[in-house]
Amino acid sequence: MSSALSLRRISHMSSNGWDRLFKSESMVRAGLQPFEIIHQSGIHSVRHYLPLTEDSIQMGDDTLPVAKKRNTIPLVLIAPLAVNMFVYDLLPERSFVRYLMAQGFDVYLIDWGKPTRKQAGLTLENYIKEFLPACLNAVREHSGSKKLSLQGWSMGGGMALAYTALFKDENIHKIVTYGTPIDGHANGPIGQQYKRLAHLLKSARINFRKVPAKLLYTPGWANVIGFKLLDPVGSLKGYWSLVTQLHDRDYVAQHANQAAFIDSLEAYPGGALRDWFASIWLENETAHGHFKVGKEVANFKDIACPVLGIAGKSDSLANVACCKPITKVVGSDKSEFFIGPGGHIGIMSGKESPNTIWAKTAAWLNS
Repeated sequence: MSSALSLRRISHMSSNGWDRLFKSESMVRAGLQPFEIIHQSGIHSVRHYLPLTEDSIQMGDDTLPVAKKRNTIPLVLIAPLAVNMFVYDLLPERSFVRYLMAQGFDVYLIDWGKPTRKQAGLTLENYIKEFLPACLNAVREHSGSKKLSLQGWSMGGGMALAYTALFKDENIHKIVTYGTPIDGHANGPIGQQYKRLAHLLKSARINFRKVPAKLLYTPGWANVIGFKLLDPVGSLKGYWSLVTQLHDRDYVAQHANQAAFIDSLEAYPGGALRDWFASIWLENETAHGHFKVGKEVANFKDIACPVLGIAGKSDSLANVACCKPITKVVGSDKSEFFIGPGGHIGIMSGKESPNTIWAKTAAWLNS
């Protein structure tokens, strides 16, 4: 490498490093896709993304034509708790919502908002029996369509399954889940640890479901730390990659956008966290095809609509073995399972997702 090129590289590294540290907001292009709020109740809301006006969009290195033929059944994205919505629209050229709209879908997104300690007592029963039905009714009224398809990432997928099973909603057309755990005890070493913990609690006659919700309220900053500690090696590799790629402005910008999502996680209502942890990781009841919703039980065999379960090949939070049993527990005889590249976040916003996971989702929903 010539001295001139070396000096230019050092200059780029210095400029990019400065901007990443002190002007990262200037690099963030997440959340730019226009939308309207069609429903607001308390802290949660429903977004309707405005139709694309372009004939084509840039998606990664490819130019994607915007479909002229529209899918008549609205698609509702159900976010998990504790995340901000940047992941759904991370970059214009790596935007899940833009991709779906280009494929002909009318896209809605349920944003659960920013819980504070005032919402610490909210349980999954509140979300599944009260909030989610109200949000779906708002979509039906706004779109004029009774039939809806649902896509849920992580806990959002669990909500979609539990709602459909509990209400036996015949107007749910199709369901797609991304990284949704079904057999928590099959989730590698961490799943086995949860299994041992469940045994210890049972031996000590401790009912985790009776822990006061306010004690389990988790602020956003704690979720950020906890998320990174679940994969400390991956977190360190991410920062090391940033250092080695500081000369590449596009890479640094992508890192800034990813960090805008990961470093801005929201709080977990204690009641909902308690219910999810108990059902999935301790009692592992979803592996047996049911999910407690307050005093009621959602039986997944009551889900008659087609279901597509998707898992990330390198997902350590909900691995392939953990997600795969979805085809066995739902009642539909038209269920499928697909393994795509990426980890828990990568399946939603990874560089390879448009041509793999997203393409599979769109083709399956349109079939």
